[in-house]
Amino acid sequence: MNTTTAAANPKAVVNATVFPILFTISFAHLLNDMLQSVIPSIYPLIKDNLHLSFSQIGLITFTFQITASLLQPFVGQYTDKFPKPYSLAVGMGFTLTGLIVLSMATGFYAILAAVALVGVGSSIFHPEASRVAHLASGGKRGLAQSIFQLGGNAGSAIGPLLAAAIIVPHGQSNAIWFGIAAIIGIIILAKIAVWYRDHLALRAAKKITDVMDNGLSTSRVVVSITILLVLIFSKYFYMASMSSYFTFYLIDKFHLSVAQSQVYLFIFLGSVAAGTLLGGPLGDRFGRKYIIWISILGVAPFTLLLPHANLFWTAILSAIIGVILASAFSAILVYAQELVPGKVGMIAGLFFGFAFGMGGLGSALLGKLADNTSINYVFTVCAYLPLIGIVTAFLPNLGGKKKTAA
Repeated sequence: MNTTTAAANPKAVVNATVFPILFTISFAHLLNDMLQSVIPSIYPLIKDNLHLSFSQIGLITFTFQITASLLQPFVGQYTDKFPKPYSLAVGMGFTLTGLIVLSMATGFYAILAAVALVGVGSSIFHPEASRVAHLASGGKRGLAQSIFQLGGNAGSAIGPLLAAAIIVPHGQSNAIWFGIAAIIGIIILAKIAVWYRDHLALRAAKKITDVMDNGLSTSRVVVSITILLVLIFSKYFYMASMSSYFTFYLIDKFHLSVAQSQVYLFIFLGSVAAGTLLGGPLGDRFGRKYIIWISILGVAPFTLLLPHANLFWTAILSAIIGVILASAFSAILVYAQELVPGKVGMIAGLFFGFAFGMGGLGSALLGKLADNTSINYVFTVCAYLPLIGIVTAFLPNLGGKKKTAA
């Protein structure tokens, strides 16, 4: 995190990819999303202990996701004008508080309060952490976002396994042990904040900017952003079915134990982590529009097959779905940031927030649908969501010119 070389050659701030920062913020993202993944991982446990319905399970996810999604665009818009490097550590502090409350919660409303605190932590973390990845990208924005997202998805995959080993066998109160990871995250993010602060000061002193002129009209930008949000809806409604209800689906259809179902959830989430690394760099090389097209619409044949597969093929198909679908977000986010130059935080907040919101809304609605029909029916309906990817055809091909001042 040494800025000596950058100070000697200010243009290196823009042109060089700072991999130590990218991997460090990615690890912080791993910790953040690992802690968040504890929430759905213990659903079967708290459902039995607190006698909750599927609708209440959906409302828990809805509360977490909405808390995060409503705040993120406003946090991002504010920090575009007034960056707050140390807010990263503050966000992790909210997550730590939420975990403590979760470990001690004895009722439905206490659970809601706990996940709301975790949601606030997420809303503070994601816009500023995404900006750090953007600043450290050296122009390789897709690669930077993929590395950043890889950490988050890896954390989401690891979380259920740790929850299965630590919380499920020993009880809800053991969620407190995950607070150690939150404390480590606070320390790491405080260190990143020093680099972030110094980097911003250097760019301001040398008047370095890397805004892209995409040449699009305001109306075309608005339509394109709307299309991207529709694609996020498709992706995250489907992801909600997997992250919140895949374990219930496996238990119901194949009569697996809670611990066994967590292993299959890990397979899916692990494939999501692996696929995340593909979308960004492939978008840098071949164009983000084409990667978005492939990752959303291209997953449809596999989602349509999943409800009809046996246990072996369910594992295989879930891994394929995870890899393909995961490649979408980094490409979508960077594409959106190129549509609205100079608004990195606001766009990151909008898209992370909308993704959380769609995940929460999807979880709540799908929980209600499961109560009224069956888990299997939920997966049959959700299988058609990726077909919405056809709207990608209406996105413009971006090729703006960079406006750099030094």
